[in-house]
Amino acid sequence: MAGEEIIKDFKGRVEKTLEDLRRELSKIRTGRANASVLEGVQVDSYGSRMPLNAVATITVPDARTIVIKPFDRSQIPAIEKGINEAGVGITPQNDGTVIRLPVPPLTEERRKEIAKQVKKRGEEHKVAVRNLRRDANEQIKAQTKDSVLSTDDEKRLLDQVQKETDGGIAMVDQIVARKEKEVMEI
Repeated sequence: MAGEEIIKDFKGRVEKTLEDLRRELSKIRTGRANASVLEGVQVDSYGSRMPLNAVATITVPDARTIVIKPFDRSQIPAIEKGINEAGVGITPQNDGTVIRLPVPPLTEERRKEIAKQVKKRGEEHKVAVRNLRRDANEQIKAQTKDSVLSTDDEKRLLDQVQKETDGGIAMVDQIVARKEKEVMEI
């Protein structure tokens, strides 16, 4: 792999890491109703496990409520069971036609606990970015050793990898700070 390809591959992997962090953090409850907290919910439907959004529509009519309207009313008990099994932390309320999930406001203690989780996930993703940097640096050094790259090219590419790493870590910090602010808002 040529030097520029290593950089391109590295940038793509850093972007995937950032996307993974965004996806993980979107599933964390903030005290505001958000349909993404139900993403991992599986429902036993017609003899097989299906994602919740395959058997019902999910809407957020206001900041404190998530409404689930099943395509088939007979699925309501299975949907309730799936939500309870998923450990979402919200008790479903069934009125016969729809399921409402009232999102309770978070306590200060719970907000701090969630903010700590957010920081932990951020740290894990920073480590992932640093590991990607190490891999890219090893590839560059191996190519220099094999005389594919000159020492000038090696220095330039290593600097470029470091610059991209710094940018990736800054993005992780930015994403984490935004989520922490969202969690700590009342």
